[in-house]
This record gives sequence, C-alpha cells and structure tokens, in this order.
Amino acid sequence: QVQLAESGGGLVQPGGSLTLSCVASRNIFSRNDAKWYRQAPGKERELVATITSGGSKNYADSAKGRFTVSKDNAKNTMYLRMDSLKPEDTAVYYCYTKLQVSIEGHVEVWGQGTLVTVSS
Repeated sequence: QVQLAESGGGLVQPGGSLTLSCVASRNIFSRNDAKWYRQAPGKERELVATITSGGSKNYADSAKGRFTVSKDNAKNTMYLRMDSLKPEDTAVYYCYTKLQVSIEGHVEVWGQGTLVTVSS
C-alpha cells in the first residue's frame, strides 16, 4: 500500500502565504491524478485542487487565482502554494489519490492532514 504524508501547515496572518507538501512513499503521481482537499471545523470535506498525471490543473472557485497546485514526479511530491490567505481558508488540508487495481476496482489513499490556521 502507498502512503501519503502532508506537511507545511501552520499559523499565518490574513494576506500571507504558505506552501504545503505531500510526499508519496513510492512513485504514483506520474501515472495517477492527485487532489488536495480541506475540512474546516463543522464543515464537510471539500475539494480544493486537482492535478492530473499529465499535469493538467483544476481549482475550486474559492481557490482559483490564489492557490497553485504543482508536482515533482522525480521527488514523488505534490505541492499546494497558497497566497492571499483568508480566515475562511482555515482547515485541515489533505492530499488524496486513487490507484486503479482493476477495471472497476480501486484503492483510495489519504494523507494524515496538516492544519492551516489563518488568523491575525
């Protein structure tokens, strides 16, 4: 089983920036799509950004123009750069990927999460 590990969270002031990292235990990002989710207290987990195996990117409306997802396949690492942070960005951020194991079967993999707190 592959493992994902997020890091880079912390306390930042509104308007500040932060970059999160997600390291996979083996090479997967070259062949699998990967996503960043977040979950704020009392809220449902929401999709923030997606990067495909080929490098195409998509963002939630709340993140578009402020967040940038990227990856380094050689380092088995996906990143999320967050700029112009707002208090409503406060959440635990998770990385995610789905590995296909058959035509209709798959394994979902989640990281442990890293907490981002935006507060003055």
